Amino acid sequence: MNPIQPVRAQTDQTDQSAAHPDATPTGMQLVQQVLTSRVYDVATETPLQHAALLSARLGQQVYFKREDLQPIHSFKLRGAHNRMARLSSQERERGVICASAGNHAQGVAYSAQKLGVRAVIVMPATTPEIKVNACRARGADVRLHGDSYSDAAEYAETLQRELGLTYIHPYDDPYVIAGQGTVGLELLRQVQQDAYTVFVPVGGGGLIAGVAAFLKSVKPGVRIVGVEPEDSDAMTRSVRAGERVRLETVGLFVDGVAVRQVGVHTFALCRQYVDDWVTVSTDEVCAAIKDVFDDTRAVMEPAGALAVAGLKRYVRERGLEGHGAEGTLVALTCGANVNFDRLRHIAERAEIGEQREAILAVTIPERPGAFRAFCQALGQRSVTEFNYRYAPGDHARIFVGVQLGDRGERAALVSALVSGGYPVSDLTEDEVAKVHVRHMVGGRAPEATNERVYSFEFPERPGALLAFLSALHSDWNISLFHYRNHGSASGRVLAGIQVPDHEMEDFRRFLAELGYPAQPESENPAYQLFLK
Repeated sequence: MNPIQPVRAQTDQTDQSAAHPDATPTGMQLVQQVLTSRVYDVATETPLQHAALLSARLGQQVYFKREDLQPIHSFKLRGAHNRMARLSSQERERGVICASAGNHAQGVAYSAQKLGVRAVIVMPATTPEIKVNACRARGADVRLHGDSYSDAAEYAETLQRELGLTYIHPYDDPYVIAGQGTVGLELLRQVQQDAYTVFVPVGGGGLIAGVAAFLKSVKPGVRIVGVEPEDSDAMTRSVRAGERVRLETVGLFVDGVAVRQVGVHTFALCRQYVDDWVTVSTDEVCAAIKDVFDDTRAVMEPAGALAVAGLKRYVRERGLEGHGAEGTLVALTCGANVNFDRLRHIAERAEIGEQREAILAVTIPERPGAFRAFCQALGQRSVTEFNYRYAPGDHARIFVGVQLGDRGERAALVSALVSGGYPVSDLTEDEVAKVHVRHMVGGRAPEATNERVYSFEFPERPGALLAFLSALHSDWNISLFHYRNHGSASGRVLAGIQVPDHEMEDFRRFLAELGYPAQPESENPAYQLFLK
């Protein structure tokens, strides 16, 4: 869980650079703004596609609202253009600026090209090249600054003052919210029912604020459910706290919704119009990407499949699978700007997210025939992964992945193995095991090495590793190190550093000054079983 800090002031530093000065619109005011929006100068009305395979699995009628089919493969074009189409002649002459690591930047760049307006876009230096090039190809002046969105936003604020540009906020602007609300206008025409449920991905809240306020004002029987990642749930926490909260850290896998604090306007509208909230794990998002692919042959970015993951969890937690009682369920597939090199990681985690794979640490006798006996104990289940290295002694530990048929089978498998005399640790939910240890099974640290094991998040940019190594005390030895590129802005590293007890104060100072998020992992069960 991320630490949170209640925020009572109307704006924080980032808000001051961007929040539109107008008051939060009422529901009927927003309906009027949606109906008079300028979205369709550039955006298209996207189809509502029946998800036949997912519907059959869940026993519900599931539909995808295909916002990934917009010209920039994201709904963000709607709000960006609706705001920019309202620029005065003086504002158009000066130009616009935004801070973004992805889809909002492309929306601003696309709209600026259509309107003939200068666009300065500040992106973190860690932004994947595919997104940087997409903005530059549309004529935007892209400035790379810092390692995070917050760094980019602060620099954009400085540039805005220096250059006299108009800030186009990614979500907390009534015109942006109204532009995103046109998704609700299309659903009003596409779903001919008085009551159905719409699942909306949530970052800063622009999309769900617009869709919810519009639909609930015109058709109150529609239910709106917001979906956030478990490690980036700023809106869920804010609504429950009754005031905006600011997350100290956010997860980066679902980078399209990685927002530390939601908007002033979006928070007010969500409190009034959103019916329910669901949070989902990284593995569930990966499974949802596969679900959308199975039904559409389109590959979503993580944020693009977030609503589908929330829909599945909503159905499962309420015991609705196979009942068909909920009627029509609509998930907004909001974007498909995924980096190709992320697909390996997504595919690796999808089976776990769907609970079709168990990751286990199993102790077996170190003797001939033990592997065969263990495989016999697994029965007809397929082994998806098997890691082992010989070690002297009477017992060996293996890291094994096993394919499952349904959600209840994992507990039954563990129980059967334990009953068969095999000590088992279930690592299916262990992040260190899934990201690092599965690729490292083999050597172990000798006893009494003073090994301190930490997981780090490194910015994915040249020099990040060198900065880490340069900050290390010359007497400290790296005894373990694992890094694997997952195609996101932040690399994940597992490192063991040998530090004598009497130097622990220096080590704690090193961690504080390093500036990279770090988490102690010496007690992690996967590390204890396979690497210590």
